[in-house]
Amino acid sequence: MRVRIASTKATQKITKAMQMVAASKLRRAQTAAEAARPYATKMDAVIGNIAAAAAGSPGAPALLAGTGKDQVHLLLVCTGERGLCGAFNSAIVRLAREHANGLIAQGKEVKFFCVGRKGYEQLRRTFEKQIIEHLDLRSVRQLGFNNAEDISKKVLARFEAGEFDVCTLFYSAFKSVIAQVPTAQQVIPLVVDDEGKGSGPATSYEYEPEEDEILTRLLPRNLAVQIFRALLENNASFYGAQMSAMDNATRNAGEMIRKQTLVYNRTRQAQITKELIEIISGAEAV
Repeated sequence: MRVRIASTKATQKITKAMQMVAASKLRRAQTAAEAARPYATKMDAVIGNIAAAAAGSPGAPALLAGTGKDQVHLLLVCTGERGLCGAFNSAIVRLAREHANGLIAQGKEVKFFCVGRKGYEQLRRTFEKQIIEHLDLRSVRQLGFNNAEDISKKVLARFEAGEFDVCTLFYSAFKSVIAQVPTAQQVIPLVVDDEGKGSGPATSYEYEPEEDEILTRLLPRNLAVQIFRALLENNASFYGAQMSAMDNATRNAGEMIRKQTLVYNRTRQAQITKELIEIISGAEAV
């Protein structure tokens, strides 16, 4: 029992240290995620305005208009590289798996692009043949826009090669330390948000150069921006989930130590009582 108690205390020290490390890294990750949101939101608004002006144009880019088909779907699943973070990775994978099963039930073809080791390990159990690419970011100490740009270039190269028709991005949106929301966002073809239309007087814009040319340059960058935001949101969500998980583990270890100590004391007391009874019985026999 003493060995078990010592082992549990050592585990408690580790979980407490991991909780403190996650709390320290969470502040930086949360700041980065919140700083990226206004730019990504404004990018959506600008592209939405230009796309509305270019709607129905025969020269509209394929990233906006699509290929005209809806048969092959690419699921870009972004998860963490490490575990010990509760249900963070599993929640994202579950959402992607449900989406994939729904598409397969409709007769669609599904492909996976996995960013992160944990998502890849879980998805390959069921969809190993459908995984066309896996990117590991364990060696990246600090996420930068170049990481998202590399991913977007690989996705765009496959789209231009005609390997898929629709691309959906999966990640976990950071809300708070105890709330991370698995999110699915279609990025190819881009879904223009019509929310807010009609709420005020319409503003007319004139573009130079033409809308189609602007979109041709802006849409690939928007894809990289959305992927970058997803990576930052995931990073903040991971540390938030890990902080909560390690806090729960530390509390559980404390409760386990209390119970083990109680059992140890009772066992020791019973052994002492037994030895006293044997001594008294022996003395009376003499």
